[in-house]
Amino acid sequence: MAQAWKCAGLRWAADGPVLTWVGGRRSALVRGKRVAFGVAEGGVRTCVGARGHACPGGVAVPGRSTGARCEECARLDRAHSVAADTIADDPRPYRVYLAWFGPGLAKVGITAVERGPARLLEQGAVCFAWLGTGPLMAARRTEELLRAALGVPDRIPYAHKRAVRAALPATEEERAAEIAELHARAVALDAWPESLTPQPFRGVDHVRVFGLERAPAAVGEVTELVAAGTVGGELVAAAGPDLHLATERGVVVLDTRLMTGWELMAAEGGRCAVPVREFSAPAGVQDGLF
Repeated sequence: MAQAWKCAGLRWAADGPVLTWVGGRRSALVRGKRVAFGVAEGGVRTCVGARGHACPGGVAVPGRSTGARCEECARLDRAHSVAADTIADDPRPYRVYLAWFGPGLAKVGITAVERGPARLLEQGAVCFAWLGTGPLMAARRTEELLRAALGVPDRIPYAHKRAVRAALPATEEERAAEIAELHARAVALDAWPESLTPQPFRGVDHVRVFGLERAPAAVGEVTELVAAGTVGGELVAAAGPDLHLATERGVVVLDTRLMTGWELMAAEGGRCAVPVREFSAPAGVQDGLF
């Protein structure tokens, strides 16, 4: 029987995306290479635990959950989360950023300076710009200021991000235009916190990093893994937690967060035999050769 490994999620390293496995194993994800794995017949997805600790009850979790945590572990994980605004005394410096995912999809967020651009790669930001640097609470106030004064959200669903990737503007200047305008409006606000140092606008583009410049438009997305199911395809792009795989169905997006909690095995030549939701063709997209 093939050896099974429990997936611990995708991480963005300096040289690209890497799948991590419980126990420390890492698998580099190289564009152009085949990704193929399967779930054992009778396999069950279990809670991944919280803050580096295993779930005490090994609770089964739904296949469609991107968090892969039971209620108790999810509560514990959120109780120690900067993103959930439950930590106020973190002494590290933070950056406020503006991120853009496609036409009309821009958000504001914060990340620790020591993390560099990792948070933006993890979120699948097509381009981004730093807005300012300062203490955690000043960064939090700036984030709230932009939400209230400029109507910039701090969260965008991944489904919306995927839906616009096939219709991105062709140039870096066009892709950065929306956050360039937001940046100018943000630094001009009167209520800017004094302890947050503004940073000049400099757009950083991730289209080539993600491999989206040549990737065919996706035709659908995996909605869940299932016992005895397989996924197989050539990796053509990776953005945030998403792998764009060229399969026998066309390019299908796999959110690697759906892999966590499963015991997975290599499946040479595996087909895409899991539930897939087909995308509707965007308005104006040509559906034939002529």
